[in-house]
This record gives sequence, structure tokens and C-alpha cells, in this order.
Amino acid sequence: MFTSAVIKDTDFELISEFAQPDAKKRLSLGEALRGATAFNIYRNPLGQLILDPVKTIPASEMWLYQNPEALASVKQGLRESAEGKSIYRGSFARHAKA
Repeated sequence: MFTSAVIKDTDFELISEFAQPDAKKRLSLGEALRGATAFNIYRNPLGQLILDPVKTIPASEMWLYQNPEALASVKQGLRESAEGKSIYRGSFARHAKA
């Protein structure tokens, strides 16, 4: 397992103590999920589990992540905008199709 890629913060908090699975080997995670809907699940040789929350990317947007140049360009634009390097060019509302 690529530990540094999975564990991004070592500040863990005990959410539930001595939780036991039901007859179908299910655990109720309740509030521990905090809005997450999908996970990658990792298990080490000791049986410890890590739930790593993930989000899906719509297929129509996947091209961006498969194109390193386009992704780098988008990231650069976002970085420049955050640094205040953008220039206001006025409203483009008149070009929008109703």
C-alpha cells in the first residue's frame, strides 16, 4: 500500500469504541461519514482498515484529467486568479444564449 498517498493527515479521532459488526458483517458508521458517499477501502496485514473518501468525476469531464497540458493550464488559471492576477474584461452576458 502507498501509505503516503492514502494517509494525508495522521491526526485521527476515535469515533466509536468497540463497534461490532452485525450478523451480515456490517458496521454502522453513522456520523463518522460526514456526508461522504463513496470510499476506497484499504486493509493492512494486521486487519486495520482505512476508509478514504472519494468523489466521482462525470465521464464528460474525465478528458481534462487525461490531458496533462489542459489540466496544468486550468490549474495555472485558478492559481493566477487566486493570486489576484486576473483582469476584469466586463460582462459577457450579451453573448449567452437564452
